[in-house]
Amino acid sequence: MKTNLLTALLLLGFSSAYTQSVILHCGSLIDGISDAPRKNVSVIITGNRISDVKDGFVNGAAQDKVIDLRRQTVTPGWMDMHVHLESETNKNAYTEKFTLNPADYAFQSAVFAERTLMAGFTTVRDLGGSGVNISLRNAINKGLVKGPRVFTAGKSIATTGGHADPTNGYRRELMGDPGPEAGVVNGPDDCRKAVRQAYKYGSDLIKITATGGVLSVAKDGSSPQFTEEELKAIVETARDYNMRVAAHAHGAEGIKRAIRAGVHSIEHGTLMDDEAMALAKQYGTWYVPTIIAGRSTADSAKIPGYYPALVQPKALTIGPKLQGTFARAYKAGVKIAFGTDAGVFMHGRNWLEFSYMVEGGMPAMETIKAATIHAADLLGMKDQLGSITPGKLADIVAVDGDPLQDIQSMGKVCFVMKDGLIFKHTTPNLAAAKTE
Repeated sequence: MKTNLLTALLLLGFSSAYTQSVILHCGSLIDGISDAPRKNVSVIITGNRISDVKDGFVNGAAQDKVIDLRRQTVTPGWMDMHVHLESETNKNAYTEKFTLNPADYAFQSAVFAERTLMAGFTTVRDLGGSGVNISLRNAINKGLVKGPRVFTAGKSIATTGGHADPTNGYRRELMGDPGPEAGVVNGPDDCRKAVRQAYKYGSDLIKITATGGVLSVAKDGSSPQFTEEELKAIVETARDYNMRVAAHAHGAEGIKRAIRAGVHSIEHGTLMDDEAMALAKQYGTWYVPTIIAGRSTADSAKIPGYYPALVQPKALTIGPKLQGTFARAYKAGVKIAFGTDAGVFMHGRNWLEFSYMVEGGMPAMETIKAATIHAADLLGMKDQLGSITPGKLADIVAVDGDPLQDIQSMGKVCFVMKDGLIFKHTTPNLAAAKTE
């Protein structure tokens, strides 16, 4: 009898601890779906899921934890669809690849990942690195380091001499002839092999450089660098492996080829013309503008010696055009998801993209949706992420102020929850918070 009673008590205690909930009292809730915020709402989190959203401030059971966010604006966790977590711009960036080891990149990527999470970004797409980004994702998933939920492309795929050819700018005897294992391809067969190799390495998606780029040590920053046959081989192979394809593209012709081939998103899209925008609407292709990257590179290019001689004029020419293209694309009705190209500028300042999108004519609420429910749609994770609704993963952010009145409030993150765990809480009632 005593044994049975003890067992029952232990089971009861385990059950109580397991079902303990965290209740957020939200003064203003932007849920990622509605066109207006909800006032005075309770969000209930059980485990790593949102279990309920109720009007008014409820207290729950005795064992539940209540967190007071009545003076804050609460939103779904933000999602940046274009980051590079392995590195960060600096005047020595072009020599670091000769001086840093993979372990050096790994340690600094952990710092950049935590900084990104603390800025309110609970999910990111890492669109190109050395492969360290795959290990970083795995370490975050295991709880070894703090960071956002990472979907990574591993190494970007380029043509010989293309934007993501890692040997651009080397002296000739160091260039060699990298192939599909290094993400450098020529012809449809190479393209298929590179996608399969990325899958083998553990990539979640494929990133291609459909045109030249700004920061590669190569002369042309906008011309197409893949044939349509090559692009179709990549997209078709990726589809076979349930992988989506993101296409870096600045020039209009490369953008059109990538859209016709079936890529899921165009990154940057700087010189997108009306025909390309119409194609994007026809094919349902997402556009990830990265306005802050354009501004940042243009500013850095004004500093003598910051970029190599081949890079500087591209940055000065292409960078300032991004915001105008974004404004035209938004007015044209192209689907837009939030992305910044973080790493081209300092990690943790991703939120500035919200303000640049507002400057470009997008209402503040729409910029938040671009970073929540629309980004989740682009990822194919709309059923799990992107809104504060019952059943979704508990990724939640709060800011001081009202971003619908002052978009700069997005830089005042005071609360970050990812997967039901609280990683940041700087509101006055810190003692009430559930901690890790």
